[in-house]
Amino acid sequence: MAKFEQKLTELIRPAVEETGKTLLGIEFISAGNNSVLRLFIDHENGINVDDCAEVSRQVGALLDVEDPISSEYNLEVSSPGVDRPLFELAHFQEVIGETINVKLSMPLNGRRKFKGPLVAIENDTLIVEVDSIDYELAINNVDKANLVAKF
Repeated sequence: MAKFEQKLTELIRPAVEETGKTLLGIEFISAGNNSVLRLFIDHENGINVDDCAEVSRQVGALLDVEDPISSEYNLEVSSPGVDRPLFELAHFQEVIGETINVKLSMPLNGRRKFKGPLVAIENDTLIVEVDSIDYELAINNVDKANLVAKF
């Protein structure tokens, strides 16, 4: 996770937890006046629109006071959905054996995208099987990852 996103997460997490929800992670997409700060929240009973609105109000008030983002942006609050994003090592541990999509920051063997079952986690390395080959992906090289939805 980028240092900026890590600082935002540390700032925002307590405000989300005050609402009784869990902050899974954030994405900050810098695009000038169209930038987006997206929060993914969860709760053992699931997330509905009212939960998202409550967290948006709570976090929005905090961000107005702290002002950690100098440019204009839109705040979006979302449930993780069926293609749940994976941000932390604990998130990956919960889905061992499931199919995941991983995009790396720096290429490994000339590729940045991997899709396959998460076979195991060893130390801070994800073992993902793609085309019968096990790839070792350093967690600190993961730019973005999510669970592949089953239908």
